[in-house]
Amino acid sequence: QVQLVESGGGSVQAGGSLRLSCVASGYTDSGSTLVASCMAWFRQAPGKEREGVAAIYTNARNVAYDPVYDNSVFGRFTVSRDNAKNTLYLQMNSLKPEDTAMYYCAIAGPVSSCGPIWSTPGEYNDWGQGTQVTVSS
Repeated sequence: QVQLVESGGGSVQAGGSLRLSCVASGYTDSGSTLVASCMAWFRQAPGKEREGVAAIYTNARNVAYDPVYDNSVFGRFTVSRDNAKNTLYLQMNSLKPEDTAMYYCAIAGPVSSCGPIWSTPGEYNDWGQGTQVTVSS
């Protein structure tokens, strides 16, 4: 059974940091793999649409590269991927109250890159249940 499980959310004051993790499991057993895939972080605040935060691609050689970011988090957030652990990370620094949302990880594949559609939720096959991030002023 394919599964994505997020963790690391919490409540912090503005200016603080959090590190989110997303562990992927079941992909090999299902016949799918995590290579040639785009993994992304999305977030959704109450009353707002789900929006792409960051994404990173892993090629057929299992090398992660080419991270992309939404302008609102560029320079503050860093997305990374440890393919040996099947884990996606999001290091969030200089957090702002407007970063408050439920954060989800998602995977799309097989694809040749994250590409210009990386922030489109409909392009992703699987989703985690989310982890809440709350930033107070």
